[in-house]
Parts: sequence; C-alpha cells; structure tokens
Amino acid sequence: MKTKTLKFGGSSLADSAQFRKVSRIIHEQTGRVYVVASAPGKRNREDTKVTDMLYDCYELAKAGKDFGPRLSEIETRFSDIAKDLGAEFDCAAEFGAIREHLRKGPERDYMASRGEYLNSKLLASSLGFDFVDPSTCIFFDSDGNLNATKTNEVLGKVLEGTEKAVVAGFYGLGYDGRIKTFSRGGSDVTGAIVARASKSDVYENWTDVSGMLSADPRIVRDPEAIREISYKELRELSYMGASVMHEDAVFPVRTAGIPINIRNTNRPADEGTWIVPHRSNLTENGRVVTGIAGKKGFASIRVEKAMLNNEVGFAAKLLNIIADAGVSFEHVPSAIDSMSVIVDSEDFRANRFRIMENITEQLNPDSLIIDSGIALIAVVGVGMVYKRGVAAKVFTALAQNDVNIRMIDQGSSEINIIVGIDEADYEKAVNALYDAFFKSRG
Repeated sequence: MKTKTLKFGGSSLADSAQFRKVSRIIHEQTGRVYVVASAPGKRNREDTKVTDMLYDCYELAKAGKDFGPRLSEIETRFSDIAKDLGAEFDCAAEFGAIREHLRKGPERDYMASRGEYLNSKLLASSLGFDFVDPSTCIFFDSDGNLNATKTNEVLGKVLEGTEKAVVAGFYGLGYDGRIKTFSRGGSDVTGAIVARASKSDVYENWTDVSGMLSADPRIVRDPEAIREISYKELRELSYMGASVMHEDAVFPVRTAGIPINIRNTNRPADEGTWIVPHRSNLTENGRVVTGIAGKKGFASIRVEKAMLNNEVGFAAKLLNIIADAGVSFEHVPSAIDSMSVIVDSEDFRANRFRIMENITEQLNPDSLIIDSGIALIAVVGVGMVYKRGVAAKVFTALAQNDVNIRMIDQGSSEINIIVGIDEADYEKAVNALYDAFFKSRG
C-alpha cells in the first residue's frame, strides 16, 4: 500500500461543505493517512480569510483596542463548522485561550498560526484522526530557517507512533521557544516536510485548480494544463511568477525523491499535475516546452567601457557594488565592452544614487545607462536541450508580433530561455510565445 501525505488549502476547508469533500477524498484511499490543513479561506469573493481576521485581532490588541467583536466572528465561523459536522470541538475553551493570549501580550506569529491550529484540530476530530501540533516537532534555527535535520528526526518519530494524523500547517517552534510561521510557502512547506518525515510515496497537494497551467490564464485564454513537470522546471516557472505551489515547498520532497500531485478538491476525478524528479517523456504531446511564465518590474544597469573584457575582476566589482547596497540581481548579460545587470526596480530605486555613485567611482565606465520598465519572460522545458531551433522560434514569434527584445539569457542547464522586453509588450509577448509553442505543437 502506498502511503500518501495530503495537504488541503484554505479554499478546500472554507466551510462544512468543503470539509465533507475533503473527508470523502481522504477516505477514498486507505493510503491517505497523513493530512496537513490550512486555515479556512474565503467562502466567496466578498468573504475574508480567517488568517486575515486573526491579524486584525492582533493589530487591535497591540493598539490597546477592543478585539472582542472581531475574535467572536472567527469563533462563530469555527463553531458553525463544528456544529454542522457534528464534531467534538470545544470552541469556548480554544478561544478562551486565544483571548487570554491577546490580553497578556499578543504575538503576531502566534495569532497567525491559530487558523491552521484550530482548523486542523477540527478536521482531526471530524475524521477520527490524531492531531499533531507542529510546535512540538517542526523547528527553526537561530537564523529563522527550518532546522530540517532535527525536524525530520523528531517529526518522523511522532508519525511512526500514529496510524493516521492531521498536522497543522504554516508554523512550528522558533529558536526562542515561541511559535514561528513560515515566511514563504505556508502550509505547502509543511506538507512537504510531513511527506518527507513520514517517508510517503506521494505528496498530494489539494487546492481549487486542477494542477498547473502552461501559462497565466489572466493573460492567455484557456491555457493547457501541464500533466507532468520536473522539479527543475517547476522551480524555474515558480520563480518567474507561475502560481499554485511555492518553490520553497519543493525542496523537502525533492531531497527524498517524492513526487507531488497537484489536485482539485472540487474536481477530485481530475488527474491534475504530477511534479516528478525527472520527466519520463521529454517531448510529451509533441512539445519540448512545458510552460511560459514571467514578471514585470525590472530595471537594467548597463555599464559600457572600452576593453572591458581585459579588465580582470570587473564583473566581481560590479556585482559587489550592487550587493553592498542590499540589492540582488536576476541576470547578467554581457558583451565584449559592456555588461548589464538586471535587478528588481523597487530595490534599485531605493538605492539608485548609491549604486550609480559607486560604479562611477570604482569602475570609471565610459557610460552608465539605466533602463526601467522591463519585463522578463521565461520559456521553460527540459526537452529544449534535445531539439534545435527553440531559440529561433522564440525570437521569430516575438519579432512577428513587433516585440523588441531588450535582453536574452539562456541558463547553463538549457531548460529555459529568458528574454527581457518592455513592460508595455508583456501580455502581447506571452500570447505570442504561447501560440508559437502550444498552438503549433512546438
């Protein structure tokens, strides 16, 4: 029997009707024994996420204002779910403890974590599973990062001692002994940690979409779903703005070689997307490109200097100047007598004069040119390395749609080609690339 860890997002556990869907999914297969739950999400477009309501309570308490009515709204939401499910759940006691915490000295991470904590206890009760509080088995180090070794050892032992368990997502125990939340990835990261510690065969991540899409549906109309994608491809697409799963959630399962299956709670029959260590079919459906993703909001720092290629250490000095200003770089395209550094526009704007002054003083360039309003688009696919003409197809598609390319960069692994363009051309460029690779069987 294959053991599976399942993570359910906030929309999957927003109300009692969604709880019942989740229960049916879990009980459908005997191997689905470890569950990670998020806080209740929005029940409709006008609704508010429970986590946001908990943040409101924290801010009110911190300011010495009355948090009672807001907290009562949250309590009613949980008590209504528990009552409708007929679950044994002592709302009064749980919210009494939260009220006491807010009176004595509110902590932001503690309050943020209570949505996952309460929802997981409620789900465990309705399923008849054990509840595992991550503050006893998921640990952060003194730098605020996950202590993966200690967590894997302690959580592994905890899960060995229970046949079926619900683990609250999003938080663990900080180095100072207080509740600490994950800065990025939320419950997705917890799910991956549980999958690794339990040595699960599969990590099922249940959300409100049937897997990943090959392009942003807000830009491309009805983009195709991705049936299978490698860890590397996922990281590239996630970093460039593709949603569904945060890249940080990949690493715990990637280390253990555990595949991830993105599924839809509202359409459980859909196979979804499989995220695997290595794709078995590099030209699935006759295509070498897996997906297209991008982001706006970049600037280019272009330094021009005669005989630049003969100046030892020039690149290191330039990057150190940018790093010393606390700005990270995205790409570094270069030529014989020029070098460009692509950076986040907001980060650069805050440190613009410092960076420009230091470049002028330390590197003595012939010219220093700043271009803003740049968007980056990545064309990603592990099959690209095995087929000629992919780059030519990218450039032709953009040229035929009157999109000027400001920057070109291809990763050393050859699974992506990144182009920089004017932000004004972003939507047009994404559609042009999608048409070239997906509508023409590329």
